[in-house]
Amino acid sequence: MPSCDKCDASFESEEDYRLHLRKAHGEDVGSIERSSQGSLLGGRIPGSTRSLAFGVVFLLSVVVTIYVTMFMGQGGANQVALPEHGNDTIVSQVQTEQATSIEHVPEGTDVNYSTLPPTGGRHYSSTVSAGVYSDPQPYGALVHSLEHGAVVVYYDPDQLSADARENLESYANVYQDPWQSFIAVPNPQADPDAAYVLTAWEKRLTMDEYDPATVRAFTAEFLGRGPENPVR
Repeated sequence: MPSCDKCDASFESEEDYRLHLRKAHGEDVGSIERSSQGSLLGGRIPGSTRSLAFGVVFLLSVVVTIYVTMFMGQGGANQVALPEHGNDTIVSQVQTEQATSIEHVPEGTDVNYSTLPPTGGRHYSSTVSAGVYSDPQPYGALVHSLEHGAVVVYYDPDQLSADARENLESYANVYQDPWQSFIAVPNPQADPDAAYVLTAWEKRLTMDEYDPATVRAFTAEFLGRGPENPVR
């Protein structure tokens, strides 16, 4: 209950107290209100302190953003960073298939490859960009990508798991250079011999189940090492 410090009168409300001050004492209520508000809001942080606190929060948010962008944002790249060569045990299982030609043929030419999916031979002038595709891509363009140093993974759509797709995408998102690109495409064969076929120029390795360690070893060994312009 507010009371007057000039005449010891007491009042039921703050409004009555202010009215008394105006009538009985002729006080400037504005200054008293500001003082009263200051005491009522004594727990509130002063303006300068609020500004400092805001500045600290803003600075922390900037630091967190930089960290996420520079470090966490590179997580995909770190996860698929490749050694100079692949695991010897895995690489020793890779088949070598001699390419009989490096001739370019007109787009749409029906090339009779000795093995499917092909690992070399005549091919189109076009290539296939890095990525994980849902639709089959022309063999002629894929073979040209192999000549440029690409790794092409053929997958059986009926056996592609979510984890396998995610792992393939992590490589395709990082390795997009035309001379060391990572490509995954559905195997167009009606009844593929294996769930996954890893190919590079003149190289082939099959997997009945998706194995990230095998993909990593194969990619480390052959990516960017095509005959036209090896970059690794």
